[in-house]
Amino acid sequence: MALIKVKNLSKKYINDGVSTPVLHDISFEINKGEFVAIMGPSGSGKSTLMHILSFLDRLSSGTYEFEGKDTKDFDDDYLAVLRNESVGFVFQSFNLLARTTVLDNVKLPLVYSKKKDHDGLAKKALDSVGLSNRLDYFTNQISGGEKQRVAIARALVCNPEVIFADEPTGNLDSKSGSVVMQILQRLNDKGSTIILVTHETDTANYAKRIIRLKDGGIISDEKVSERTIGEIVK
Repeated sequence: MALIKVKNLSKKYINDGVSTPVLHDISFEINKGEFVAIMGPSGSGKSTLMHILSFLDRLSSGTYEFEGKDTKDFDDDYLAVLRNESVGFVFQSFNLLARTTVLDNVKLPLVYSKKKDHDGLAKKALDSVGLSNRLDYFTNQISGGEKQRVAIARALVCNPEVIFADEPTGNLDSKSGSVVMQILQRLNDKGSTIILVTHETDTANYAKRIIRLKDGGIISDEKVSERTIGEIVK
């Protein structure tokens, strides 16, 4: 069974009676354990698609099934639970709490979960991104690359079904960006489902499959060649 299945998905926004179509008749499936990049230029609809897939927005027409269930039947309370327990987010701007320690930032999603041992789970997540030595640092005391690694740890801490990464290297230099993408690659190798939104080819090539959008529609859906992956890992 596919983890994510969308069929004939469309999205339009209506403001002051004016309808603006953003996504048109999109269909694809993503299986558990895949690493998929959604690529496209600015205005192609890739961020809107990610917001729908991650339950931050709703489609206008078509169907979206998550773990075999039609999301049109999900009420707001259930969507909030899914966003906390089944989905992890990594954003371009990090979205960390200021004047708060690294450990407390990672613990934040656990406040709304039923999981116990918040400190232990947060420390384990930070260890997985190589930041065990930064637990008590405040977010203004660490670099941009470290901030993004904290954001990845926060996304991981509830053991979600899928991690959504929206332009995760957009605010980073090339070296820090490579470290972040290698972490996401390792997480995928261990079984995490990763859905990445980017306009950068070098970043997208860390994925194993690339869905390209243009003008709100899919223009290609292809696997990344083994040769390309091997070149990146070197």
